[in-house]
Amino acid sequence: MLSRPSFIDDDTIADAVTAHWLSHDVTQVDYLPWGFGAHHWRVTGGGATLFVTLDQLAPRHTGASLEAAYAGAAELAAAGLEVVCAPVPARSGTFTVEVGAGALSVTPWLDGRTPTEAEAGRPEHVGELVDALAALHRAVPPQGLRPWAPRVGPGFADALRVRAARPWASGPFAEEARSAIAARGAAIGRWTDRYLELAGVALSRRDGWVPTHGEPHNDNQLVGAFGLRLVDWESLSLAPRERDYSDLLTVGASDRLDADPAMVELFALDWRLSEIAEYADWFAAPHTGTEDDRTALEGLHEELSEE
Repeated sequence: MLSRPSFIDDDTIADAVTAHWLSHDVTQVDYLPWGFGAHHWRVTGGGATLFVTLDQLAPRHTGASLEAAYAGAAELAAAGLEVVCAPVPARSGTFTVEVGAGALSVTPWLDGRTPTEAEAGRPEHVGELVDALAALHRAVPPQGLRPWAPRVGPGFADALRVRAARPWASGPFAEEARSAIAARGAAIGRWTDRYLELAGVALSRRDGWVPTHGEPHNDNQLVGAFGLRLVDWESLSLAPRERDYSDLLTVGASDRLDADPAMVELFALDWRLSEIAEYADWFAAPHTGTEDDRTALEGLHEELSEE
């Protein structure tokens, strides 16, 4: 997230990392305004530097499902899947530790960088990512890995329509968000019907599901002397392989992918509807107009503009 969390401070993060991961006291902790969805820090102590992530559990996870995702990523890395930037187990043996309103995890700090969208679209990079995802999809599914499930149900569109029928007074962007959602009620209903139809098809083919990252776009990639690594494995789950293809198809990799168009459509809708659901919750709740709020509002408008 771009803004520091209001519910936890750097000292609490440092104390938790010292208690569960480092053998020496933390000497430096820096908040990193990166990404959108989780909070991140760089924490140094005892000669080690760690990338620390705080995931809030609801609505995407429970503590058990988040632990299963990170444990699964570590299992894939241990089996030889080099693209995984694997989490480090805590001294307890778990990969997540509950702290405040979320769950903390750590990975080693890698001396690399996130590729730009333009760099991620270059043929050589696309080829490397296609190969990495193919290896992931061939991997033996980790024990306890959760299967994908539809993110919204049959009553989603109607419930959202009712919710958006009355003014929201929860913050500076509440009414703009509500009005935008209300104006697209018919489209949201159409998208939901199609989504659930396609989800039914996917669920009938579960014997062909594979381990998928879920969001292997450029912001979740690192490149460096180590090659290509994927980070942010909290969305790891069993699913149709097309769950990982959205960004690859936009950069012209369709000739290298055996993609079912119906499943590609399913996961485009999966992303759109889950984003709309989360943004509706965001702006119906108290907010103050932070940079994160503005980014979320842009994201909502982007998802609602689709046809």
